[in-house]
Amino acid sequence: MEKKQAVLEVTDLSVERSNSLVIENASFTIHKGDYVGIVGPNGGGKTTLLLALLNSIPKTKGTIRLFGQDIETFSNWEKVAYVPQHAVNFDPHFPLAVRELVSLGRVNQNNIGKPLKKTDWEAVDDSLDFMGISNIANKRIGQLSGGQKQRVFVAKALVRKPEIILLDEPVVGVDAETQEKFYKKLSDLNIQKDITIMLVTHDLTAVFCRMSKVLCMNRWVNVAEITKDMQPNEVLRKAYGEHFHFVFHKHECKRVFDDE
Repeated sequence: MEKKQAVLEVTDLSVERSNSLVIENASFTIHKGDYVGIVGPNGGGKTTLLLALLNSIPKTKGTIRLFGQDIETFSNWEKVAYVPQHAVNFDPHFPLAVRELVSLGRVNQNNIGKPLKKTDWEAVDDSLDFMGISNIANKRIGQLSGGQKQRVFVAKALVRKPEIILLDEPVVGVDAETQEKFYKKLSDLNIQKDITIMLVTHDLTAVFCRMSKVLCMNRWVNVAEITKDMQPNEVLRKAYGEHFHFVFHKHECKRVFDDE
């Protein structure tokens, strides 16, 4: 089997915030094509980890390498997309249409202040089509449902043609059916476009149903491949405590493993 490319390599990472150690001695590797669920109790350091991986907050010690390059000197941020927590929460009267918002993902330091090219708009329309929201391209953002807004912000990230997308709790506040449709769309993105995805979530069923790897954290980080034979509780208890018990009901969304 061909060895997968390492997209992200973290070694002995520790991060402090407000003089408190939030992440301690974390080491893990994420490969091209991984679909990673980041789980753990509130306050366990999940958002802090994403911000550290984006070089948005300083690390106390350790190394982070993106695409083989140390994050301190990494400059090809076009390869990395980020959908932050509460991205969908904004002024409902904001006078911007879906297609216009998604097009902002094509703006960079080389074309800021200039009209977008035909190829940019083609990328926008491709992204809208893939996310299944072409039919609402001309709607104002404030007119959309929560699920539609989620897809819009993923489309905005996708339009940059990134190789890895980081999402921080993108399904908070929407119903279960909408969440499932959203996770299915991310699965399509991961499988059809081979984009690496790292997703912070509290939906453990979605993680073990759809994703290929789980990163469980509560200050310390434990990473495990999701296979047919794995025991989720063995991993989850390292973050949630020894008395934690997760019951996973397999159903039709179960992903197909490589050996099947």
